[in-house]
Amino acid sequence: MMRMRCLLGLRTFVAFAAKLWSFSALLRWQICTVIQHQTVKRKIMVLDPDETLIHSHHDGVLRLTVWPGTPPDFILKVVIYKHPRPHVDFFLEVVSQWWELVVFIASMEIYGSAVADKLDNSRSILKRRYYGQHCTLELGSYIKDLSLVHSDLSSIVILDNSPGVYRSHPDKAITIKSWFSDPSDTTLLNLLPMLDALRFTADVRSVLSRNLHQYRFW
Repeated sequence: MMRMRCLLGLRTFVAFAAKLWSFSALLRWQICTVIQHQTVKRKIMVLDPDETLIHSHHDGVLRLTVWPGTPPDFILKVVIYKHPRPHVDFFLEVVSQWWELVVFIASMEIYGSAVADKLDNSRSILKRRYYGQHCTLELGSYIKDLSLVHSDLSSIVILDNSPGVYRSHPDKAITIKSWFSDPSDTTLLNLLPMLDALRFTADVRSVLSRNLHQYRFW
């Protein structure tokens, strides 16, 4: 009887010790993860709004050249067709905790700024913005020069639906399929695991350059 009690006691102790060790290991892993997340320097994600995050058009009086400081009689109304791309608010909220978000749109500032304001929705996560005047005109089309955003090109990713605008930086790009009105689209959600992992790489080009032979559309 005494021997049975001893065996039961031993088994209970071993089970408790195993649970304690598992809990300790999990706690150590969580602490290491937190420390790692805290020490990782945030990289930069350049976002193109049109047909990437929203589908929109502008309505109003147009002039050949529109610069900041245009007189107030110039009216521009930004209309969002139906809704922004599904899950865009959740996507921006999550990704803004991992990356520094920058808007780069090859349109007039008076239009691009209004679109960015709608996407930001007073959250102050889209503070840095670049517009058509920051693009380079090459062979009749606009090119987005990412070196204007930051000199360290190993830490910049551009998310855009038009490969032509970043043909100078194909090894830093994620080509996303254009969106117009599909309410069942889950592209932005599908990107989250990759973007979470990519922010820990020393050089984003080491990952993104592997698909240069084929533009992968998410």
